[in-house]
Amino acid sequence: MSTESTPPRRLPLFLTDEDVARLADLPAAITAIRAAYRTPADDKRNPGRIFADSGREWMRVMPSVPPSGALFGAKSINGSFGDGLQVSYLISLFDKETADLVALVDGNRVTGLRTAATTAVGIETIAPRRPLSVGVIGSGFEARSHLAALALVADIATVRVFSPTSANREAFADHFSRELSAPVTAVDSAEDAVRDADLILCAARSRDENPTLEADWVGDDATVVSIGSTTPAQRELPDALIARAALVVADTLEEVLHGSGDMIAARAAGVDVETLTTSLNSVVLGARHVDRDHGIRIYKSTGAGLQDIVVAEALVDLARQHGIGTQLPVGIVTTRK
Repeated sequence: MSTESTPPRRLPLFLTDEDVARLADLPAAITAIRAAYRTPADDKRNPGRIFADSGREWMRVMPSVPPSGALFGAKSINGSFGDGLQVSYLISLFDKETADLVALVDGNRVTGLRTAATTAVGIETIAPRRPLSVGVIGSGFEARSHLAALALVADIATVRVFSPTSANREAFADHFSRELSAPVTAVDSAEDAVRDADLILCAARSRDENPTLEADWVGDDATVVSIGSTTPAQRELPDALIARAALVVADTLEEVLHGSGDMIAARAAGVDVETLTTSLNSVVLGARHVDRDHGIRIYKSTGAGLQDIVVAEALVDLARQHGIGTQLPVGIVTTRK
């Protein structure tokens, strides 16, 4: 504690889930993510996830001091099994110069926005620069947000989509047939969606945590997006597919290598995943060569606090511009040490 304290220079802003929905802007999020990954990976700025767990309540904190932007902070994911599983998300943002609390943001929708935006940055660095046939497994929020983001950075020629519920995949196809200047078709199996596709989007969790596609469905020069295996228990890609890959690009290198069930299983099966995998930073910077047209390239995401913070900052900037959000009546003091 210090008695030499300074009251807030500017009262903090609070953005609700509804505010975030109104402000959500994929191009702005992609721009923020691209800027954040244009520097070498730095574990001191982005130390990974911190867990606290009582068995009944749990908290996951993802801190980051981004190299870009004016703010730093953390996202906390807070869960309780007191009445089933209830989860809340909160992002706190602080000024880099003064350490003042600038904003509190409901992080519920930010996670999906930043994941799709980071995938777009990954795909623009590893996918071929030509019209692409896209195969999608899944038709929910992640599938929708990712296809919308991919359409901003890739030339999409055709789309085939599969999800277990016929009505859902038909609705997905109908929606994107209107949104994209490309035909979108609902198909009856994951194999029909994936086989011969240039770009494969895996955006559906399997109920039993088994892989959602087979290695022999994937062409020798395909680009694969994997976003659904973010813990050691989760599986999305088969070992044989990772073994065939020419390159795996990870949004957070250590967490993908050691915290994703896909990579843990591939390592146990004898795949040299450390040599195979590189950071998204390295491909954005051009430090790791990528042959966009030959070999299987996999983009693998487990998420990172860096992504949450820079996208939340972009949302706060938009909120200030448009007069959206609630200015809190009080803030917190900063103290000189």
